[in-house]
Order: sequence, then structure tokens, then C-alpha cells
Amino acid sequence: MTKPANFENYHIRKWYTQIDDTLANENGVLADGAVLRKIVIAAAIHNPYAGKFSENLELILNNSPALGHEFGRRLVAALAGEEFESYGKSCIVGTNGEYEHGNAFLTPAMVMPIREALGGGKAWIPSSGKRGALGAEIDIPLAHKNALYVPSHYDTVTTQFFDAPNPDEIVVAFAVATRGRLHARLGGLKASEIGGQNGLN
Repeated sequence: MTKPANFENYHIRKWYTQIDDTLANENGVLADGAVLRKIVIAAAIHNPYAGKFSENLELILNNSPALGHEFGRRLVAALAGEEFESYGKSCIVGTNGEYEHGNAFLTPAMVMPIREALGGGKAWIPSSGKRGALGAEIDIPLAHKNALYVPSHYDTVTTQFFDAPNPDEIVVAFAVATRGRLHARLGGLKASEIGGQNGLN
């Protein structure tokens, strides 16, 4: 079933914003510095390929930069001037779609405008995805925006959409965090030691 477009060529049923602040670790030890804030921006988007196979996924790909700009705008608004240090992306494909349909939303064409809106980032953006029904949970992996090999910033943010995805929808999500894990103490490259040359260290 064709649904009317309300953003470029996409039909977006709903936008989601999730913000959680961690003030202490699991044992109640207060944060070693700033509070850890994790923000997820997501959209439930009609899947134009639900229920059918297509070699060409241009209905998703063609205007993905515009979608990325909107994700970026919403992330910047949610950060409200606060700096972020790590990021990640994810998708949940409704049961009438293919996992590949979700991945079509997570290409560099969509992600680069988000990166630009947030002020850059040299490291590749970790990703996860799956097919699922209404209320499916997803773990979005996080890593440091400028250097992948920073152990303190290996993290996840778990999110759930109680009314999405419908079978003919895809939930597309992007997450940021303002710092690494509280009381990270496993050694390795520190964020303060990042060289920032190659996106790895």
C-alpha cells in the first residue's frame, strides 16, 4: 500500500526522542566527572519495499541525505549545546521487509549530513540492526567519534518503540553519548590521548 509522503519522498509516521542521564554506576558510585547522557533520535518510516523484492533500493536511497539533515537537526536540538563524544546507528525492519531495506537507510549518504550537523567525527560509526515486531528492543553500539580504539567509550544504549515498527515500517535510529562509561578502568588508549589522524587512534 502506497502511503502519502510527508518528508521528501518518505512517509514518516512518528519521530522519537529518548534521553537518559546516568548519575552513578551500578553500585551507586557517583559519576567520575560529568553525568553520562545518551540521546537517541529515531523515526518510524514506511518501507516502500515491504512485501516485495527489488534489486533497486532507490526509493530509500535517493533522498537519504535530506533525511540525514533532519536527524542531525534533531540531535543538535536535543544536545542543546552540550558536546558529544560517541555515536552509533541502528535499524529495526518490520516483518514484511528485508534487513537490507534497513541497511539502505544507514549508508554514508544519510550519515554524513548527521556527522556534519554534529560538528564532525573521524571514526567510523558502529551499527546494528535486525527485523522485529512492535515493541522490539535494539541495542545501539557506541564508540568514540574520533578514534575507534578508545575502550572507555565502547558502550551501548538500549531502546524500544512500543508502537513500532509496523510490518511495513522501518525504525531508523541514531544515538550519541556525551562521554564514555562511568568509572571505565580497563586501560588502553584514553580519550585525552587521541591522535585524531586516522579514525582509529
